[in-house]
Amino acid sequence: MTQIKNEIQYKVALERIEELLKVVSNETPVDDKNFVELDLISDLVADYEQIHYPIKPLSLIETIELRMSEMGLSRQKLSEILNLSKSTINGILSGKREPTLQTARKISQRLNIDAAVVLGV
Repeated sequence: MTQIKNEIQYKVALERIEELLKVVSNETPVDDKNFVELDLISDLVADYEQIHYPIKPLSLIETIELRMSEMGLSRQKLSEILNLSKSTINGILSGKREPTLQTARKISQRLNIDAAVVLGV
């Protein structure tokens, strides 16, 4: 099989991956037939999902909210970390306000978010 062509093949491939995950571990040699099969089927599934179930990139707001969740930050704490007013934070997170270049730099550096994501490039 060189590609998954339909949803039935996709579901069968997912089931096979589940079966293989029960017998393949981090200690399984790379030349083990189950390891090789799992690797090949996983690539086929990834290719199919990329076409039929694409994942859109997160918006800046979603990225900031995710990072806030990961860091356990409230909006108040975020405003302190970025040295911005709570109303500025609320404006950015509601989409009513775009961050200035200086604010974008702070978001990137202090929240460890890639500058390209913050700048939307």
